[in-house]
Amino acid sequence: MFTGIVEELGFISHIESLPDAAKFKIEGALVVSDAKEGDSIAVNGVCLTVVDLGSDYFTADVMAETLSRSSLSKATIGSTVNLERAARLDARIGGHLVQGHVDGVAAVLAIEPSAHWTVIRFNLPVDLARYLVEKGSITVDGVSLTVVEAGPDYFSVSLIPTTLEQTTLGGLDVGDIVNLEVDVIAKYVERLMKGDTK
Repeated sequence: MFTGIVEELGFISHIESLPDAAKFKIEGALVVSDAKEGDSIAVNGVCLTVVDLGSDYFTADVMAETLSRSSLSKATIGSTVNLERAARLDARIGGHLVQGHVDGVAAVLAIEPSAHWTVIRFNLPVDLARYLVEKGSITVDGVSLTVVEAGPDYFSVSLIPTTLEQTTLGGLDVGDIVNLEVDVIAKYVERLMKGDTK
């Protein structure tokens, strides 16, 4: 479990392509400072398991399923990524409850900068639209954000300078692909309301 509060910007220093997976080496001194093999670290919102680590890096195996459902399939050596260690139960939750399970991807439709914030609009997969509400929560590339506008096939967020500077979202361009995770509580409520126990 994560909170969607990015702790560090890291980068991918090596990618080994395998027949049905890939092995990533990710540089990030802060997130490995107290890590051990088997720990979870969110990489652009994708929960990955630490396989090996050094003083300033860790490696993780990324399954074909994860590659097919996330933007990690487009990652290259040198790609900057948002990193967050798993949440501690005795700490404050600054964002919202985030699982690190990507529900879909979206493309940047428009970027509208202003003096004190920037509005970014994304397209939205139709099957995820029902989980978004204005002023609700959405995770974009591992960053916990508040939905400003929720349409049938798009949504927008408003980003303060700190978010733009301390996450990869500040480097987005129109057409870039990001990972989305909707609020898990909305999914549980939907299932309960349907009475679906399968």
